[in-house]
Amino acid sequence: MRYIFSTQNTIHYRFPTHINELVMDRAEAETSEVFIVILEPGEAPPLHVHDDTEQIFYVLEGNGLLQIGESAERYAVKPGDVVRIPPHTPHRIFCDGDTRLRYLSVDCFVGGRPRTEPTWDDHVRGNCKLFGWEFDQVKKAK
Repeated sequence: MRYIFSTQNTIHYRFPTHINELVMDRAEAETSEVFIVILEPGEAPPLHVHDDTEQIFYVLEGNGLLQIGESAERYAVKPGDVVRIPPHTPHRIFCDGDTRLRYLSVDCFVGGRPRTEPTWDDHVRGNCKLFGWEFDQVKKAK
């Protein structure tokens, strides 16, 4: 069993809209996973919702604009801010500036690790199918 996970030794996923650096796979925990999100200026993941997950973001660098809900409520985020996304809440963050935005994301699963997506790669495959992306193009070594 592992207890320490390095943010320097991650697995790189380049989506068309952002980068995720996997720090701790959900397969190594009962109710959580950890990754770093990197957004270049102007980038944002698609508006999306997690019905089985509460998310906590810790902004490491850059400035962003958090969009909550279909009504597009927006909130500025900056380094040092902690963001909480409750389950069932549509959300996304835009990189709002001329430098990249980086934040640590901790996913906390409601009711334990999702049985339909027990690994991070299973989750990424599901998102690729949903948004029309190719898994083999998204998952690349650093």
